[in-house]
Amino acid sequence: MTTRRKFLTILPAIGLAATLPLEAKAEKKLLIHHVYFWLKNPASKEDLNKLIEAVNTLKQIETLRMVRIGVPAPTQKRDVIDDSYSVSLLTAFDDVKGHDVYQGHPIHVKFVETNSYLWNKVVVYDSMDV
Repeated sequence: MTTRRKFLTILPAIGLAATLPLEAKAEKKLLIHHVYFWLKNPASKEDLNKLIEAVNTLKQIETLRMVRIGVPAPTQKRDVIDDSYSVSLLTAFDDVKGHDVYQGHPIHVKFVETNSYLWNKVVVYDSMDV
């Protein structure tokens, strides 16, 4: 009987823990890999669409935890904003090892080999959660 009472008193706490967001349970420190592409022909909608389609193929790589593909947002122009790029790729990995698998993955290698003719500049920012 005592065990049942103890269980019933902790039951609400167990229910609350099950409803907490994952971040509150165990915060994971991710590696963020943000890539910016500048097209050789920035006025070409065809080249833009080709690059976006090609970037989408990277989503198949198993070590990716998050992928966002974008173009410059129509936000207010300010000195701190660089909207000169054509396409951005924002990804997240569990750790450096996952990132390294991605870099050497055949899908990524093929992406670079078959699409690098589209861009004249690429800038990458890698960061780790603190």
